[in-house]
Amino acid sequence: MNDQPERKQRTAAGAAEDRTVVFVCATCGAALTGALARLPAVPEAPNHAWWDADEPGPSPTTVPSGHYAIETEPYGAPLAVAQEPGPVMPRHGEMRNVDGKPLASQGPRGNIVICPDDARGLELRHASPACCGATPYGGMNQLCACGALVATLSSDCCLAYELHLSADHVRAVQA
Repeated sequence: MNDQPERKQRTAAGAAEDRTVVFVCATCGAALTGALARLPAVPEAPNHAWWDADEPGPSPTTVPSGHYAIETEPYGAPLAVAQEPGPVMPRHGEMRNVDGKPLASQGPRGNIVICPDDARGLELRHASPACCGATPYGGMNQLCACGALVATLSSDCCLAYELHLSADHVRAVQA
């Protein structure tokens, strides 16, 4: 009998396992996540009626635990006046400045988006004003144990629940 299809399946499964990565701090090398597998794109944020929640807290996570995706659009600070109204950044609503002009993110592209619960050893440094969590509007807000800013947490009840590891401040290593 030819066992080639079975061998091919085992090889494909092994290859998928081999593609998991751990993200580490580019400054000190500390592991910031466990092993994560890549998704082809950042999923849409789950619909969450935060105003009807029994208790304030984060929305359901955008990226499932154990996975990551690459953000292709600008995300986070700085925010600048936009030509036309629209979402200030992916999975966020419209935002305006004090003069009523629409704002849009001019932040970096290429952030690594993960479930915040998959992060290890990070500490909240600051958060822009919010009722019950952190927002990305003030820039990176997560410190590695070595003191380097490495990520931006979005955890306020009315925002997508996700952590954006900065592609300039972390690196991926084979799990």
